[in-house]
Amino acid sequence: MSWLPAPIDPVPDPWPPHGLVLRTPRLELRPDDDGSLRELVVMLHGEGVHPASEMPFAVPWTDADPRYLGRGVAQYLWSERARCSPESWALHLVVRYDGDVIGLQSLTADRFGVLREVHTGSYLGRRFQARGFGTEMRAAVLAFAFDRLGATTARSDYVDGNPASAGVSARLGYRSDGTTLNAPRGVREVQHRVLVTPETFVRPVWGLRVEGWTDDLAGFLAADPPLLS
Repeated sequence: MSWLPAPIDPVPDPWPPHGLVLRTPRLELRPDDDGSLRELVVMLHGEGVHPASEMPFAVPWTDADPRYLGRGVAQYLWSERARCSPESWALHLVVRYDGDVIGLQSLTADRFGVLREVHTGSYLGRRFQARGFGTEMRAAVLAFAFDRLGATTARSDYVDGNPASAGVSARLGYRSDGTTLNAPRGVREVQHRVLVTPETFVRPVWGLRVEGWTDDLAGFLAADPPLLS
């Protein structure tokens, strides 16, 4: 006799992040899918995210051969989706402005159910930099992490010579958490660690709108369950 699993009713959502949407006054942030991933790659090839003479990332992924940069980005994001579990997860949120993909905002955590700590990282197309979008999209994921997930600490970092990232951290209430050394292009550089808590977070004047925040998603992220209305 063939083995059949016991029926489950209702059937659990196999991918709870799919319906999540974060909305700010100007931006929409959704978890990456294959359609938005292709748009992200087109944006990266069209304008890039930093001058070739600079390297703002701890891992120099933008130095890849342009013929294979898109493939590498796709494979990385696919692998991140595949590894997600309540013990270790990554939300890579594709950011849109007026319907166009302008960048990526990541929110990641390990053992979140115990540590209640998240990490953020992001990049923007060069045409969309210096317009306040970096602050707006990071404020969105911080508000989501503190108010919906129940995070108590959020960490980020930036390298010397990246005043844009440092400025976003300063505006949102991060404080210094030490330094480390790195050499993404074989040259020694200082990487600054920063952290922010719900108490020090400088909240924007606008309120974050969240769609798709469900019990399934809360369980998937080992987060606080949605409050009953």
